Amino acid sequence: MEKVLITGAAGFLGSHLCDKFIKEGFQVIGMDNFITGDKKNISHLLDNPLFQFIEHDVTEFIKIEGELDYILHFASPASPIDYLKIPIQTLKVGSLGTHNLLGLAKAKNARLLIASTSEVYGDPLVHPQTEEYYGNVNTIGPRGVYDEAKRFQESITMAYHRFHGLETRIVRIFNTYGPRMRLNDGRVIPAFMGQALRGEDLTVFGDGMQTRSFCYVSDQVDGIYKLLFSDYSNPVNIGNPHEITIKDFAEEIIKLTGTDQKITYKELPKDDPLQRQPDITLAKKLLGWEPKVGREEGMLKTFNYFKSLTKDELYKSEHKDFSKHIRK
Repeated sequence: MEKVLITGAAGFLGSHLCDKFIKEGFQVIGMDNFITGDKKNISHLLDNPLFQFIEHDVTEFIKIEGELDYILHFASPASPIDYLKIPIQTLKVGSLGTHNLLGLAKAKNARLLIASTSEVYGDPLVHPQTEEYYGNVNTIGPRGVYDEAKRFQESITMAYHRFHGLETRIVRIFNTYGPRMRLNDGRVIPAFMGQALRGEDLTVFGDGMQTRSFCYVSDQVDGIYKLLFSDYSNPVNIGNPHEITIKDFAEEIIKLTGTDQKITYKELPKDDPLQRQPDITLAKKLLGWEPKVGREEGMLKTFNYFKSLTKDELYKSEHKDFSKHIRK
């Protein structure tokens, strides 16, 4: 039985990846320090004999007993609210954490897949974004802590691949959504749905003409899984290329939820990308992958998940206190 280590296992994507690998018959070791992850995301796995959980910060030395075949590095704050609140930890998990996992992969002769992001393209000057585009990133802007952590993560991963011959894979993840997203993580889908469920007006930043492309979580997980078992080491975009403006998306959410909220507008945050759409030509050719779940179907599943939350969860507006998790 092959064994896989998944960091960030209690997060949104990490927990769905744990489900996927257990379903496929792997022995899964989940690792998380719960800075942004949630224990309830993996609670259904704790009694599964194929699942083992280790509470650990990947920026510290990582020790895994026995053989290890694969590592998926998904430990990182992923929303602006999180990485603006814990910028140093965000940089460390992308640098020190990745370095530790590369060392572990080398010691175990394991294949490592890292979770990069469409944010490496910054506020793009080309559209849609292909893997060959180098990006337009403000290194000293407020979002730079996340963007540059991921860009460094890609660089050190490729260095280990070239210098040590390590088996590595790099997935550039575009906007992904679905059950287990944190309602208060600041990203547009949970923000809009939370506001609609609470009877609040929907907040759009800027004029709403900026675009996003949303990929349902099952499609994203399928793409990541196929990439891990490919023989391709350079970055691959995984996302849904169907683009929509934020204003139109807000109107879709109002229609979906059956509410009569208005749309209000606030100033656009600094360096917020105006366009985000993946070119998935490479994923189609290399992996035979493309998204299957349409936005209407995926949003309904996601909305039903948020509707199932308790009243306390729905009205909890304060973001969790990260201070006890952070070493000064």
